[in-house]
Parts: sequence; structure tokens; C-alpha cells
Amino acid sequence: MKKIGLLSDTHGFLDESIYKHFDSCDEIWHAGDFGEGVAEKLADFKPLRGVYGNIDGKDIRNTFPENLFFNCENVSVFMTHIGGYPGKYNPRIKNELYTKLPQLFITGHSHILKVMFDDKIKCLHINPGAAGNYGWHTVKTLTRFIISEEKIHTLEVIEIGNR
Repeated sequence: MKKIGLLSDTHGFLDESIYKHFDSCDEIWHAGDFGEGVAEKLADFKPLRGVYGNIDGKDIRNTFPENLFFNCENVSVFMTHIGGYPGKYNPRIKNELYTKLPQLFITGHSHILKVMFDDKIKCLHINPGAAGNYGWHTVKTLTRFIISEEKIHTLEVIEIGNR
């Protein structure tokens, strides 16, 4: 069993409440647009997986990939920053998504919190929204969930305040 804290689009800002919300998590996953200093702080706190986003510079791009495929508790995961969502996938990732058929597809970029199931490929899509202060979103959000026994469950959406 793994408890996951998922966030995206911090743009260099790390709200202190994230430590409280992710304290019980086994890993933190970041879906891109870290910004300066965020990856280091998160990695010092918990094991960190992530992908770079369109605003991330050379240091982040040298540390994190654009696309990340991995397994967690026998669940196949595909994470990328700009990926779209069911019915509106980004053309850049569509072929990989349809050939690799992950059970969990994670994106960021839009600053729009979305949790949707794609019946066509039997895949759960999660975009945790934006946890930073930059962007057009009005409320900072993140998610927390559990992966165990080949299932994704106990998903929580957490609002961490106004931008």
C-alpha cells in the first residue's frame, strides 16, 4: 500500500500546509511546473517523482523527464505535464497513451482540477489543479490517494487556500 500526495503547477511557491497534508504520504508526485526551489524542498521531505513542465528550467529538466512511466503497487502510471484529459488528449502523447494503456494518467498544466475515468482505455485521469500562486486559478488544490492491491482508491481533493 502506498499513500500518494499529488500536486502540480507550484511555479516556485510551496505552501507550508503541503507538509501537513502530505505528512502521512509515502511519496509525493509532482506533475510539472515546479519552479525554483520546490523540487529540492519536496525531495528533502518525502520520496519524490515528477516530470518537468513548460516553465521549468535546465536544472529541473536535467533531473525529471518529460514523460514518466512507472508501476506503483502493480498499477501502471503515466505522468506528463501537458497531456489533456479524456476526449481531449494532447496529440503529443495520444499514441503512447493508447499503446501503453496505463491505469492511471496524471497531468498538470491547465490549473484545472479534474478527476475523470476514460472508459475507452479503462484509465483514471487525475489533474490535481494548481498548488502555486501563479496562474488564473482562484483556489490552490492538491490531491491525496492510496494505491493498494492493484487499485486506486480513497482519493481526496484538498483546497489549500486562495491564490
